[in-house]
Amino acid sequence: MSLLRRVGAAVAAALAAAGVIDESRLRATTDLAWPRIVTGFAIMSKRTVDLALVGLVIGPTAVAGLTLANAFWMAAKFVAIGLAGGTVALVSQNYGGGDDERAAAVVRLSVLIALALAVPAVAAFGLAAEPLVGLLGGDETAIGYGATYLAVVAPGLLFEFLNLIASRTYAGVSDTVTPMVVRAGGGIANIALSATFVLGFDMGVAGAALGTALATGLVTVVFAWGMTGRSYLRGRGASPVPLRLRGSPHDRELLTQIGRVSAPLVARRAAQGLVVFPLLAIAATFGPVAVAAVGVGRQVRALLGSFSWGFSIAASTLVGQELGRGDESEAEAYGRGITRLSLLVYLVAAAVVVALAEPIAAVFVDDPANLALSADFVRVAAISVVALGVDGSITGTLRGAGDTRVPFVATLAGAYLAALPLAWAGTVIPALGVGGLLLSLLAETAVPLAVNLRRFRSNRWKAVSRSYRPSPGD
Repeated sequence: MSLLRRVGAAVAAALAAAGVIDESRLRATTDLAWPRIVTGFAIMSKRTVDLALVGLVIGPTAVAGLTLANAFWMAAKFVAIGLAGGTVALVSQNYGGGDDERAAAVVRLSVLIALALAVPAVAAFGLAAEPLVGLLGGDETAIGYGATYLAVVAPGLLFEFLNLIASRTYAGVSDTVTPMVVRAGGGIANIALSATFVLGFDMGVAGAALGTALATGLVTVVFAWGMTGRSYLRGRGASPVPLRLRGSPHDRELLTQIGRVSAPLVARRAAQGLVVFPLLAIAATFGPVAVAAVGVGRQVRALLGSFSWGFSIAASTLVGQELGRGDESEAEAYGRGITRLSLLVYLVAAAVVVALAEPIAAVFVDDPANLALSADFVRVAAISVVALGVDGSITGTLRGAGDTRVPFVATLAGAYLAALPLAWAGTVIPALGVGGLLLSLLAETAVPLAVNLRRFRSNRWKAVSRSYRPSPGD
């Protein structure tokens, strides 16, 4: 046995002995989670690279501009993530229950819905970028940078909608390696393209946006091959529930189910995306440096959130498949074990980032006057990501059961009843000031965790799942 395997076995045994997660469940979880974590880092690296490039080449005003533009991109993308969450829930349950035909029908319908949602968003962002970004107020130069970025990157949003459906489809059939390889390749392409356009051709903000849009489209082209049932190398990567043009006798029923499961997820994600607009408008009252600091902090949190990509999708898939088989006790065991594991991982990750806050902030800003504030936001973002990560595992469990309404309400409470009022308080209480924005980062993740944890402990999600499982005769 190699040293790496011995270390892995020792860690697994220690986690089992400590009551964190059983070894067999840990193996199933990590098999699904680690490729998704790599995928998450690859996807989040696009925004990170863009912010770092324009921050070092142009300055904090450009970072502020990209932060404003990214608010619109992420608001639309969160809608796609919500739809994709419904996809993985229904694909995993039907695939786990042995009904591949229904699972494939879910994929086809999800793609059609994604196209219907993405096209209007792309048109709006491309044609009305400047007035949209201008709604957030702030420095005119920052608004100009943001409008340029949003207009150029807008076509990539259509590709991102399709990429999310593809990624979640693979996850629903327990294949997270294929999307990891495809997404990682897209991340590398994005770095190469954006760096070439920004540094080589001196295209500035437009170059960063163009690199991201082209790299996202490349990922869609590669996904299309496997999603239509064709293998990549050595017979690997073909989706076992391939995308087909023809309809299914289950379409009407499944469309209703997709609506019931995805609507709360879409609403929840939309709420997460929309709250950023008033938060940035509040930050803009403190100047572009504050907007840039908020952008850096939220981007670092999003990058750390990549761990949750793995744990959340593992919870959704494994819990959904066990529920599809009718084993509710095993589904609960997976949910509890993955949640405890995510808590441990995020405590370690947050501690590392807090200790390295200044060097991390320096990747995005090099002005000493701006560095201190950005470092403060990085520290607070790292602390807040612990609640975000644990909540991701709990939400993944609920999503795997098709129980998506309570997480929606929890997000609303965290964003609009806690985070937004705290940020606003900084504008009317001089002693609080920018500290209100820092407190809002903490409240935005802590409140949903408390609500969703209560829901998970109630076990009502098991009853919800029974209406989505395939019957023995299907």
